[in-house]
Amino acid sequence: MRGRLHCPVEEVPRRRAQNISSPVTLEEALPERVECNFKTCLRHNWPEYLMEAAAMSLYLFFTCLFATLLQHPNSPILKTIPSAIVRRGLMGITVGATVAAIALTPWGKQSGGHINPAMTFTFYRLGNVGLWDAVFYGVAQFGGAAWGVAIATCLLRGAPGSETVRFAATLPGKYGSGVAFVAEAVISFNLMLTVLFVSNHERLARYTPYFVGALYAIFIMFETPLSGMSMNPARTLGPALLGRYWRGLWVYFLAPTLGMLAASEVFLWARGGIGPYCAKLHHANSKRCIFRHGSLQVGS
Repeated sequence: MRGRLHCPVEEVPRRRAQNISSPVTLEEALPERVECNFKTCLRHNWPEYLMEAAAMSLYLFFTCLFATLLQHPNSPILKTIPSAIVRRGLMGITVGATVAAIALTPWGKQSGGHINPAMTFTFYRLGNVGLWDAVFYGVAQFGGAAWGVAIATCLLRGAPGSETVRFAATLPGKYGSGVAFVAEAVISFNLMLTVLFVSNHERLARYTPYFVGALYAIFIMFETPLSGMSMNPARTLGPALLGRYWRGLWVYFLAPTLGMLAASEVFLWARGGIGPYCAKLHHANSKRCIFRHGSLQVGS
């Protein structure tokens, strides 16, 4: 039975303070970890699943809210700021800040703040996330996305369903599904590669959520006309379910997953096959951690 696990990255400053130069290993940093089957994972890790679902709901709720404020024909912001690129910039800043804030909340620090099935699956491929944890995270993320859009639609009295807002759906742009696929794969690759390298850098690791938020802001501002800027199968499916926007849905399931998996291969190649330390976006904290961990070298 697991207690409150601390990520091994916290061992680095402790060892430096004590002038310990030997590498930090999993056995020294963490108590023995029991592998989960379906029942044990659900029994022990359900808080993380619910946290991830809640985080995904918040992400989609605020995305729908910001999209409504910036794009609805009755919104004063739309009348005040007629420039589409300026409004996309504002959308990028608000959504990026939301994503960063979610990862920095106590729940985000405990669940890892993935809010993305493609990211969770990539960490599963890298060996940091167990099979059943990945499955339950995926269920939580897809369910949370649908709930977030539904709640926003209810509280905003149907405004996100406007033809100009369309539940903040992500759809291929005027260049078609092929260009959207390539664009989604490229931005997803860059997001995952940034997460992996920054979160595994001793000095930068705690700033990973800010890097992620900044990328969201940049991509929303400049990439949205190509694919709607998703990088996330659940983020696309939530609005699609309510608005029945099925066009190009395959793009947003396949391209982000392939892009992030490609990033994981580049990461492993660059590090000589050494995997990540943890699957959290912010792992230098005292919250329980359900993920598998690699070893840390002091000074890495």
